[in-house]
Amino acid sequence: MSETLVALYPWLKAFHIVAVIAWMAGLLYLPRLFVYHCEVTPGSAEDERFKIMERKLMRVIINPSMIIVWVLGLTLAQTLHVWAEGWFLTKLLLVIALSGLHGMLSRWRRDFETGRNAKSQRFFRIVNEVPAVLMAAIVILVVVKPF
Repeated sequence: MSETLVALYPWLKAFHIVAVIAWMAGLLYLPRLFVYHCEVTPGSAEDERFKIMERKLMRVIINPSMIIVWVLGLTLAQTLHVWAEGWFLTKLLLVIALSGLHGMLSRWRRDFETGRNAKSQRFFRIVNEVPAVLMAAIVILVVVKPF
């Protein structure tokens, strides 16, 4: 690593972790909002309030933090030269899955926005568990590096 990267590395890592926390908070909260949104009458004041909350959560927290996670994560991977390590490739696959879930949540948010949600509370309760499971696996891979 160059001297500049050595000096910047802790900062890049710190901001990466902060962005991961923000992204995960949003990915854990949005499906919970969907659970409660399913209970309200379409077109009601509550429905409109949920739409605003969901849209702002996605645009202000979830989307920007995901972009930062990817940019800093790829920068850290390049800095550490971990592209061929099994734990990293598995982590990368899980982060891609998490990004896919992000995309599905975005789609489901638009369905609520346009009044076309066809999913149940039970569905969103199950979806709400997926980010936590992926996060746990990713953290274990990064900390333990089992392979």
